[in-house]
Amino acid sequence: MFAAGLAASILMTTAMAQDRLPDYTAIIAALDRTEADLQTDKRRDPLKLLAFTGARPGMKVLDMGAGGGYSTELMARAVAPAGVVYGQNPADLGERAKTRFEARLKTAAGKNIVSLVRPFDDPVPADVRDLDLITFLFFYHDTTYMPVDRAEMNRKLHAALKPGGLLVIADHSARPGDGTSVGKTFHRIEESALRREIEAGWLQTRR
Repeated sequence: MFAAGLAASILMTTAMAQDRLPDYTAIIAALDRTEADLQTDKRRDPLKLLAFTGARPGMKVLDMGAGGGYSTELMARAVAPAGVVYGQNPADLGERAKTRFEARLKTAAGKNIVSLVRPFDDPVPADVRDLDLITFLFFYHDTTYMPVDRAEMNRKLHAALKPGGLLVIADHSARPGDGTSVGKTFHRIEESALRREIEAGWLQTRR
């Protein structure tokens, strides 16, 4: 597994960032979290995820490939009460994941989650911009075998970030040389291939 974070520019010192961080341990231990999410914690290590992203109150976040909303809800708890998390899913999301995501929207923890049913290569409407953080967790590899224009997707993701905003991607790493060829069979992507695609998207926004 690998995680990659890209920033247009980071203007905030570590000390300033630490002052504004919520208590991630308390967020994870919240009594209203579901048993299913607690089980997912065992393989996803949410404390490291939240600490790595630096999610904090007031942020505007986009969670790509939100699925059933596990990470979406964690981010929503971290950016509450004034922050917002957009959870993007394609229109053909499976019924099980769709049901779980929709159920989250009806809970207290999901009140600052906004559902975006949009294609991966057109993930946000025009009025969603100046995002502080975009997360793309364990789903990027799936876009390699789906009808997705990844170059356009990556360009639009970078364009939606504010200066200093972060794009954080975590996925399963394929063997050197596999590139994007095993996304469907082994649900992996070679780290160097992903980095090339993401960096190319960033360069497109600078032209």
